[in-house]
Amino acid sequence: MSDPDLGREAISKNDIQAKFEELKRSLDGTAEAARAPALSGGIVILAALVALAFMLGRRRGRASRTVVEVRRV
Repeated sequence: MSDPDLGREAISKNDIQAKFEELKRSLDGTAEAARAPALSGGIVILAALVALAFMLGRRRGRASRTVVEVRRV
């Protein structure tokens, strides 16, 4: 049988920290790249919701508006 640890080096604390920093830098770059499109998409959705609320409120206001006729006798 062969020894599973044969030919492998021990993993040190510095190795783990270096790999963690590498992953962190990679994720920071990805987050920065995704932030701009997400922000612009959020603004577009917010504007669409405001426009929809305006149109629905305007329609409801027209439907419930009272019409008064004044006739002179």
